[in-house]
Amino acid sequence: MENVMQEMMNPLSNANASNLIRTARAIQQNVYFGYPAGVSLTDFVTDDMKALVHPHWSKFPPVNPMWHYLLGTIYIFLGMISLFGNGVVISLFTKTKELRSTANMFVVNLAFSDFCMMVTQFPMFVHNSFNGGIWLFGPAACELYACTGSIFGATSICTMAVIAYDRYNVIVKGMAGTRMTSKKAAILIACCWIYAIVWSIMPYFGFGRYIPEGILDSCSFDYLTRDQQTKIFGLCLFFFLYCIPLSFITFCYYFIVKTIFEHENTLREQAKRMNVSSLRTNADSNATSAEIRIAKVALCNIALWAAMWTPYAAIVLQGLLGDQSTITPLVTILPALIAKSASICNPVVYAISHPKFRLALQEKYPWFCIHEPIKGDNDSVCSTKTGVSSTPSEST
Repeated sequence: MENVMQEMMNPLSNANASNLIRTARAIQQNVYFGYPAGVSLTDFVTDDMKALVHPHWSKFPPVNPMWHYLLGTIYIFLGMISLFGNGVVISLFTKTKELRSTANMFVVNLAFSDFCMMVTQFPMFVHNSFNGGIWLFGPAACELYACTGSIFGATSICTMAVIAYDRYNVIVKGMAGTRMTSKKAAILIACCWIYAIVWSIMPYFGFGRYIPEGILDSCSFDYLTRDQQTKIFGLCLFFFLYCIPLSFITFCYYFIVKTIFEHENTLREQAKRMNVSSLRTNADSNATSAEIRIAKVALCNIALWAAMWTPYAAIVLQGLLGDQSTITPLVTILPALIAKSASICNPVVYAISHPKFRLALQEKYPWFCIHEPIKGDNDSVCSTKTGVSSTPSEST
């Protein structure tokens, strides 16, 4: 012990210690989360996947391993909630006869596509996240993973557009609108799937391609390669699977809300001319209340849709046309995760929050502790202008 103390008091030893500290700090400045200097994110990719990885990702050092565990944990919760929520919607539709309306066929199709999205996506992502943070299933599985994610994601987007059209047809067109039958609903649902599948399988025929993205533990279509064919394919996806559906949904819900407010103004003007406080009976008031709920849901739908898909669409557009230097692994993977989390919001917005589904939920699964008031048959009336039934089954 005395020798140690003497050594510490020795000026020469102190100088050596200072040199060691400076050397250690210099080394730490060139180490990325325990990785030596010069190590790239792509150095950990398996040999069979190297040909699929875009050179852009080799510019970045490995991310902190914490991110893999954190994103994997988040995805576990997202996956379980999505599977549970969409599974409940599908289960209620199959068990409750009153829910089997044409409008609810679209809602169930949305729940089914969101359910399939999580079944095909989150197990692989979680496995990769907790096993080194790299893609471990080979090139074929990478392409299949990206293709199925594209199919189910695009189907959900198209289905939301069809739901907006169905509400537009009922509320804006009213009695003049085309009656939606089960056969027409089935045809529209089939069109959604065909549309999504056609766009999603094109990389298998040489138009675009599927590659690993972000922190390289998931796969998506290539939006980084700047050759003409890849850019055209990426821009087509941006236009046909983002711009057109968003514009169509916004158009439909704009006129839905506009029609509701015009109807309200007409009733107020008539009441004013007749010197009465209101022209509505109690049943009419219930009908109008249902219409206001539709307007609120409409605005919520647009806001959520834009919030979920716009960040990822912006990354894609930037990768195709803008400055790619700011597209880092984490900047890419987080918007992709947000887009997939839309499968959690959809069953809540389109189904479980609706009175008719809540009544079925209250009956079939009482442990949810839902207390939805049960309305009598005399509440089933139609709005004089819009033709919208106030019964929950017709205002989904």
